[in-house]
Amino acid sequence: MFYVYTIKDTINIPPTHFGEDLQKAAETILRKRHERLMEKDFGVVLAVFNVRDISDGFIMPGDPSTHHQVTFDMLAFNIEVGEILMGEISELVDFGCFVRLGPIDGLVHLSQITNDFITHDRKSAAFVLRNSGRTLKKGDVVYTKVSTISLKNNIKDTKIALTMRPEGLGKYEWIKEPIKPRERGPRRGGAQSKPKGKK
Repeated sequence: MFYVYTIKDTINIPPTHFGEDLQKAAETILRKRHERLMEKDFGVVLAVFNVRDISDGFIMPGDPSTHHQVTFDMLAFNIEVGEILMGEISELVDFGCFVRLGPIDGLVHLSQITNDFITHDRKSAAFVLRNSGRTLKKGDVVYTKVSTISLKNNIKDTKIALTMRPEGLGKYEWIKEPIKPRERGPRRGGAQSKPKGKK
């Protein structure tokens, strides 16, 4: 989910920014500090905006920077374990598929895609479900549930595990339509049983 937070903080403006517009200097420093980083309390910070209420600066012994209290808004993307999310398949790999969730990708392991048996058809670049004949490929929209989250300081190293096995999840078309098992012909070489007659 996307959230907007209002933050009150203190920033340090180094001498290299002296002479610049205070508003622009504060925005530059705050964006460098927060944007595109994973923060424990807020998630992935996407944008810092509406910087305001910048106080007069004060200095501290041995520090050439000026220190200012400031208020700003922050747009962030954050998720929780158990949350249901809609995303787009961004990549198929031998061990599962990656789902694009806003600014970050989550992994659906092969065992968490469906209860059906799955084959990877590399020629058509799709996962094929044996019993139902359904397919899953890059660009498909799916509903997933967050299983686990391993937060790191950056997006690249953050790991999100997803599942699509519970009822009501998976590819959008799967949810709308019931499963239609493939029709199978008679087994080759198999003897057909005959009904027993009455004595």
